[in-house]
Amino acid sequence: MSYPQLTDKPGALATAATIREGRLSVAEAVDAAIVRIEQLDGAINALAAPNFEAAYAEARALDAAGPRADQPLFGVPMTIKESFDVAGLPTTFGHLTHKDTPAPRDAALVARLKAAGAVIIGKTNVPPDLTDWQSANPVYGRTTNPHNAARSPGGSSGGSAAAVASGMVPCDFGTDIGGSVRVPAHFCGVWGHKTTWGVISKAGHDNPAQSRAPGFVAAHDGALSIAGPLARNAGDLAVLTQVGAQYPLARTPKPLKECRLLAITHHPVCPLDASVAEPTEAALATLVHAGVAIDRTSDLLPNLAWQHAAYLKMMNVVMARGAPAPNGKQASAADWFDLLDAQAEAIARWDALFAHYDFVLAPPAPVLAVPHDEKPVFRGTLLINGTQQPGGTGLAWAGLATFPNLPATVLPIGSGHYLGSELPCGMQVIGPRWADLDCIAAAEAIGIILHS
Repeated sequence: MSYPQLTDKPGALATAATIREGRLSVAEAVDAAIVRIEQLDGAINALAAPNFEAAYAEARALDAAGPRADQPLFGVPMTIKESFDVAGLPTTFGHLTHKDTPAPRDAALVARLKAAGAVIIGKTNVPPDLTDWQSANPVYGRTTNPHNAARSPGGSSGGSAAAVASGMVPCDFGTDIGGSVRVPAHFCGVWGHKTTWGVISKAGHDNPAQSRAPGFVAAHDGALSIAGPLARNAGDLAVLTQVGAQYPLARTPKPLKECRLLAITHHPVCPLDASVAEPTEAALATLVHAGVAIDRTSDLLPNLAWQHAAYLKMMNVVMARGAPAPNGKQASAADWFDLLDAQAEAIARWDALFAHYDFVLAPPAPVLAVPHDEKPVFRGTLLINGTQQPGGTGLAWAGLATFPNLPATVLPIGSGHYLGSELPCGMQVIGPRWADLDCIAAAEAIGIILHS
């Protein structure tokens, strides 16, 4: 059932181990990653802003200092989403206005990654304002899916997923409010993790249209949006999540066959295309055959149509920062408090569900990698089982975990055929709030069963 990876290059932990064992220097690891980018990125265009000169300097400094026990990513060359500040590089959010303005300092997450020994060799591509399941903008152009150049790698962390899937780097960090980590992982056949809201600080991840206003100070993380890693295996995801976390994350070991799982394969807002439904059903059947208990329905599940409607309203207010909608209507303070009440109700309902179930399995998106289009996905349509559906309905599957602030890990489960092409397919493993490491471990166990 596995979809073949495009690279046999080692992951983050394997690279760090090789360096610690003295079989590779940090400078050699960084140089090898830069060479891969130079060889591969012409066709993919995942890298937005290179950081090669600074990366070489950091590599030499790390080689001179040697690894510390608190540096699990020692010497690992990696990239990060363009929307995170890296000192000396521009943060544009895809807008030409900001292409020549370097960030004065590192984002909080970048600082944590560097402290853990990682070397940031560049930033990866995004759509304008991080609002599309494609990654194309006037500053850096269009990123293609490394599995099929005619398809999108996803968005808004599409450059991140493409860089990891192609083997340019072992890992990257993106952000997610509408599936922006999970959908690129799904489209590109890699692993991605949406963290519990608030686990990883997004300080230094601010749209320059606001952050460069006089007196701007980002005092809090925006509602719903999170930072989350992408990698080619579960172990790397777990370490990246722990490195980024500003709070300790507990791990509750429990064999998968002792867990009770609920699978969601029907959503009242958006159907699944057969290209996603078929590999999903095949994966669920394999798990059941292996002795994993999976329910297909539950009265504990919140009203998904109600949840999706509230999620869309909250996300639109957040993305617009309260500005009027295209119809001219502007959310009031009372509207916002109503949305907070709805979110609290959704959180309580999911908490009650997770008192009975360990994890929920669901697709990350209703389709596989979409063809390139000049129109953003959410302003157009998605072809689902031969019928055009409004693009925004596809957010229903990502919103399952986003609105109630839940962690969700995406793993590759196989492939499907969509619009004439065979493409990777993923599955998200959703768990209780703060159970990030358990979600990743359960996804790893599922992957072992599916790919054995």
